[in-house]
Amino acid sequence: MNTMKALVCREFGPPQDVVALQDAAPAPRVGMDEVLIEVHYATVSHATGLLIEGRYQKTPPLPFVPGTEGVGRVLACGGNVGHVRPGDLVAFICDWGAYGEQIVVHGATVYPIAAGLDALQALAVPISYGTAYAALHWRAQLRQGDTVLVLGAGSGVGAAAVELARLVEGVTVIACASSAHKRQAALQGGAHHAVGPDGLIGQVKQLTQGRGADLVFDPVGGDLLLQALRCTAQNGKIVSIGFASGTIPQVPMNILLVKNLTVFGFFYGQYIGWTPANERVKYAAQMQAMMAELFALARRGAIHPAVTQVFPMDQLCQALSALHGRNVVGKVALAIKGDIP
Repeated sequence: MNTMKALVCREFGPPQDVVALQDAAPAPRVGMDEVLIEVHYATVSHATGLLIEGRYQKTPPLPFVPGTEGVGRVLACGGNVGHVRPGDLVAFICDWGAYGEQIVVHGATVYPIAAGLDALQALAVPISYGTAYAALHWRAQLRQGDTVLVLGAGSGVGAAAVELARLVEGVTVIACASSAHKRQAALQGGAHHAVGPDGLIGQVKQLTQGRGADLVFDPVGGDLLLQALRCTAQNGKIVSIGFASGTIPQVPMNILLVKNLTVFGFFYGQYIGWTPANERVKYAAQMQAMMAELFALARRGAIHPAVTQVFPMDQLCQALSALHGRNVVGKVALAIKGDIP
């Protein structure tokens, strides 16, 4: 192809002002460790908006094509790539570029989708479910019998954390979400209890007979985390994965001291090449094994990854508005090439 359709960001700023659908140069020829993919769907997240505004951890060179996660068909593989081949249906994570009809991605972050799994189901897995799984198991060492408080349980990553924590024997999941609709969705996703952010401390203390939660999963930050600190059990743990509230909390160290709490920071980007050290190859085997496990769980119905809204490629701003309105449960996507034959 001489050109391809892509959403191109010309400068950093509000998406409605700086992003346009246009003809762009096709994806480059694949290197030895790379995979050329025809993109059918790509996710939209809060990170998408931050990337376009120039406020994310990584700053791409201008102009660039946004989008960090997608699904599609493999068109070509470099000589060192052996786990996928042309024609395979795959999910992928990239630095940016998913909002174009084709993309070249390092093979370390290309994941074969299990047979029988719907492409839009698979699309919801790599970042949301991958982040939740790695934060709960690799970083916070979730244990049998723990009580887990999931903040932001209506978000894609929060919903994933509810489902994955629920799979561990003896774990009790308390989901915190901002609306009745999201709380109901969390209960349907396996949460034992669902609470609102108002009066969080009292609600959690009541549900745990005054003891508090053993582990807090926090993608929200802000005042909600400060409340969660006060309803965390003695010797409890908090794993912070982001600040969707827009506010980075100032954690009172006296509470950590007297309750003997451990706070973990968790950045999923370390495992997928989003740090200056670019360690995607180092963690490739670990990531591939986790993705295979997550796809297998989805295929047999143990988890239920879902894209709940799909927008046309030229409606990125509407997709971001839907996210920012906080009425969405689960993931939002753009149709790039659309349905996969």
